[in-house]
Amino acid sequence: MNYQNQKNKMEQPKDKRTKAYKDWKANQEKASEGLGDTIAKVTEATGIKKAVDLIAGEDCGCKERQDVLNRLFKYNKPKCLEEDEYNYIADWIEKGKDQLSSKQLIEMNAIYNRVFSKKFKCQKCSAPRMMKDLVNIFKQYS
Repeated sequence: MNYQNQKNKMEQPKDKRTKAYKDWKANQEKASEGLGDTIAKVTEATGIKKAVDLIAGEDCGCKERQDVLNRLFKYNKPKCLEEDEYNYIADWIEKGKDQLSSKQLIEMNAIYNRVFSKKFKCQKCSAPRMMKDLVNIFKQYS
C-alpha cells in the first residue's frame, strides 16, 4: 500500500522514523475535534478572527465558545484497529459473519467502544449496526 493510500485511510505507518509517519501524525493533530475547531479554522482563514480581535480585543471569549462547541458537536474520529482486533474481525468475517455468539458480542463490543471512544452496551438487536461500523473500519485496511 502506498503512502497516499495510507494517508487517505488514516492508517498509522508502522515505522515512526519515516516522513510518512511524521506527516500522518501532523495530519492527526491538525484534524478538528469538533464544530468549534472547524469554525475557528474558517474564521482564521477568512480574516474574521483578526477583525474580531481588533474590535473586541484578544479575549473575546472565542476559545471558550470553541471548547463548548467541540464538546456539544464532537466529530466521530475512530481510532485505528490494533492487530489483534483486526485479526479477530477478520476471523469472524472469514467464518461467514452470520451471527455473533455471546462471547463474540462482548469482544466486538469492547473493540467498538475502544475504536469509537464510546460506552456502548451492545445487545443482540443493536449488533448489526455495531458490526456494520466495525466492518467499515476493517475494510479501510484492505
